[in-house]
Amino acid sequence: MRIGVLTGGGDCPGLNAVIRAVVRKGVGVYGHEFVGFRDGWRGPLEGETMPLDIQAVRGILPRGGTILGSSRTNPIKIEGGVERIKENLVTHGVDALIAIGGEDTLGVAKQLYDRGVKVVGVPKTIDNDLNATDYTFGFDTAVNIAMEAIDRLHTTAESHHRALICEVMGRHAGWIALHAGMAAGANVILIPEKPFDIDKVCSYVESRFKTRYAPIIVVAEGAHPIEGQMALQAGELDAFGHVRLGGIGELLAQEIEKRTGKEARTTVLGHIQRGGTPTAYDRVLATRFGLGAIDAVHEGDFGKMIGLKATDIVRVSLDEATSELKTVPASRYEEAEVFFG
Repeated sequence: MRIGVLTGGGDCPGLNAVIRAVVRKGVGVYGHEFVGFRDGWRGPLEGETMPLDIQAVRGILPRGGTILGSSRTNPIKIEGGVERIKENLVTHGVDALIAIGGEDTLGVAKQLYDRGVKVVGVPKTIDNDLNATDYTFGFDTAVNIAMEAIDRLHTTAESHHRALICEVMGRHAGWIALHAGMAAGANVILIPEKPFDIDKVCSYVESRFKTRYAPIIVVAEGAHPIEGQMALQAGELDAFGHVRLGGIGELLAQEIEKRTGKEARTTVLGHIQRGGTPTAYDRVLATRFGLGAIDAVHEGDFGKMIGLKATDIVRVSLDEATSELKTVPASRYEEAEVFFG
């Protein structure tokens, strides 16, 4: 078989480990041939490819990002986009696709599968919000990066007697904020799943200052206050209709200063969370996902996403994987609330 591989959406530590595993087993064990599509769905849409053989994947295991490039191109929103992809697959002699991405990339994969394209998905997102898998690769790396940053914020906050806010990624799901905040001993964690009470946040800040320690607030970019408490900024939309977020940390700092009289500063980690070399856990998980993906393609088991259940690699339908986001349950947030203030 001649198999196409693409990486879509935001970049993520571990993408190259998946590509490497797919090619190494696909060529070495099954004798398949591969072609890399550049820059997410734009590759098959425009017919932009690159060679993807054993030589191309040597040395990429520890590298962050993706050698294939990525984009947030949405072919479903482009007139005739699906037909163009199908035509380009035929032109390049591609029998099947492995799509590595998050909810948007795999949502496109699901629609293409419904229209006759042979596709297998691999779950990639630092947000850990894909349904039907316990973990996605990239999440562990992002959490460890955020945790280290928060560890460093503790000492500078205490030196200057300031409240420090660390804004992390998480549009609809607060998994990074929850895990990084708990691991680094944050005094308040704010997530999109639970609108926060700014008065309560300020009371936690004041309570922490009374202990002679400075408060650290970890906030996911998609967190928001109870309706009417604070004015939020509106942003432009991307190709998948998502608002470009950012700014909740700075708004929080302004409100905390105004309501408590204490100095507050914000650190926005942003793309730092996505960059650099993946952790050992993410390298192993990404490798196992890649091996599972090429096995599924070789066996003709299309329309599936590779997932993790406990410690087992499993296959689930793309429909199940993209039907809803995996968000932080109330019980998990309640565990963290024990340490607030």
